[in-house]
Amino acid sequence: MEKEKLKELIIEHKEKFLKKTELVKREIQKDIAPLLNQREIIIITGVRRGGKSSLMRLISNDLIEKYDILQDNILYLNFEDERFTYFDINDFEQVYEIFLELYHPVGRKYFFLDEIQNVKGWEKWLNRLYEFEDLKIFVTGSNATLLSSEIATALTGRNRQLIVYPFSFNEFLSLRSYSITEKDFYLREKRIEIKRLFDEYLKLGGFPEVLKISDNTLLEQYLKDIIYRDVIARYSIRNIKEIKELILYLASNIGTIQSYNNLREMINVKSLNTIKNYLEMLENVFLFFKIDLFSFSVKKQIYNPSKIYSVDSALSNAIAFKFSENLGHIYENIVFIELQRRNKVVFYWKSKRGREVDFVIKSGLKIDEAIQVCFSFTDKKTRDRELESLLSAKNELNVDNLVMITEDEKGEEVIDGATVRIIPLWKWLLQSE
Repeated sequence: MEKEKLKELIIEHKEKFLKKTELVKREIQKDIAPLLNQREIIIITGVRRGGKSSLMRLISNDLIEKYDILQDNILYLNFEDERFTYFDINDFEQVYEIFLELYHPVGRKYFFLDEIQNVKGWEKWLNRLYEFEDLKIFVTGSNATLLSSEIATALTGRNRQLIVYPFSFNEFLSLRSYSITEKDFYLREKRIEIKRLFDEYLKLGGFPEVLKISDNTLLEQYLKDIIYRDVIARYSIRNIKEIKELILYLASNIGTIQSYNNLREMINVKSLNTIKNYLEMLENVFLFFKIDLFSFSVKKQIYNPSKIYSVDSALSNAIAFKFSENLGHIYENIVFIELQRRNKVVFYWKSKRGREVDFVIKSGLKIDEAIQVCFSFTDKKTRDRELESLLSAKNELNVDNLVMITEDEKGEEVIDGATVRIIPLWKWLLQSE
């Protein structure tokens, strides 16, 4: 690229990046703070439109306001800008030289590079900067190939990887300028207001821009962008009908157990490998996730079907078959994504008698929590069945921390000496671990 064009882009992107805007603090910032003084490259990835660029702005604000870093020491570039179409690996060195000429930074420099996966060979340049320059580097991308084994090998010992998810309920409340304290849970008026806000969150989901304008019609466009730009274009998919049918089916059946064979038959695909590849692509762009059955036998884990969840239940609901809408599965999906935000190692589980527990949380070599999600807990048969599943987990997995997440019921239930904590979803989302 021409030097003058690069200079123009460097100045324009940086000025826009550092312009003061109102941003909601993200919970993941607490995980980033201890890494700021370390040399490792921070790789921030996650679903498109999930807030990665805003997170980089928040990090730069912290550097300037809390650590007195000069703006001259900061570079920001967004490689989704179409003016970078002809940018290649050979232009990186010119970017660095122009940055030094323009700003004359002193001391450690901070580079923020958005959607860097669009430039082939980017990791080689970062590797060289890491070795020879006093730099702290932050990169983002919407594709999990940023976390692939090849790049991990190229940046061995030089990177820390973080996934950004759409807004949590806590972050949504911050966006609405609504703060709560522990005592608010016991005040009737406060509870009613929190539940009203939760209903809004349930409808809109967690994508920041959707929440800002309170318009979930944006979600269909987001999904199109993910499908066509992150999946079809990036993976050169020829049979667009197949992948779209798979996405529609998964969106309509979140939180359900799906085998490769079942999915192959549902969308009429001949090869199991095709289904496996499609699912891997959808995980790579953070659209859907799968969790395995927990078993002390690795073979059983591998050969049992997985449960599929969406990165955002409102996003899936935007295209799902409305007749299949199931608030129980939507609640379950919200719990799953929150567990991902909390960096939990999650499985589903079945007892020897076939009783299923939605989530078991693995810590080290043992299971230390079992979570059942039940939207309606008033029917006695349903209540007994769900509690029996948790009791089976206690007996077979030796787990004492048993949790039942409901729409609005709270309290404790003692069954055969085991105590089950019952808590509404809105309250569980707001409580620390």
